[in-house]
Amino acid sequence: MATTPRTDAGGRRDDEWSVCLQQVAESDREAFTRLFKHFAPLIKAFALNGSALAAAHAEELVQEVMIKVWQKASGYNPQKAAASTWIYTIARNCRTDMYRRLQKFDTPINAEDIWPEVESEELFAAVQQKRDAVRIRGMLEQLPHEQSQILSKVYMEGKSHSEVAEELDLPLGTVKSRVRLAMKKLQLTAER
Repeated sequence: MATTPRTDAGGRRDDEWSVCLQQVAESDREAFTRLFKHFAPLIKAFALNGSALAAAHAEELVQEVMIKVWQKASGYNPQKAAASTWIYTIARNCRTDMYRRLQKFDTPINAEDIWPEVESEELFAAVQQKRDAVRIRGMLEQLPHEQSQILSKVYMEGKSHSEVAEELDLPLGTVKSRVRLAMKKLQLTAER
């Protein structure tokens, strides 16, 4: 049962938790058990309140805080603060440390995480194809109109030599020879 905090003439506190914490400083296990039973659920609620910590991390935080309370109880000064203030300060610091530890395991996002490799290869192929198309159009512009027209129909539109001959009303041999001449000129241009 908690009593109203009081201070004596020397400014020392005599409330239940301050006295209990002073007993813990003397390695009193029963006092620590009382302190643990009272503060553990409060620390867990503090850990979960408005934070992204999971329940398992909150339990871990309670254990960490209470171990530090046991280890550092001799450093508690009842003239400076109430036991609850001292314990919550430890809890706040432990929670901050826990956030930092958990963030170390978060890995930064890589480009591979955004686009899987298969899509990246497809994307690369699409970009390369677009660049090639621009380059080929530029090379086609350097050819005589008759040759560039036939190459465009055969290679860009995917028509057969016979279809191009019929469409342009040219003999099939003429279409084939223009394709051959155009390809030789393009090969010479590409080698430069």
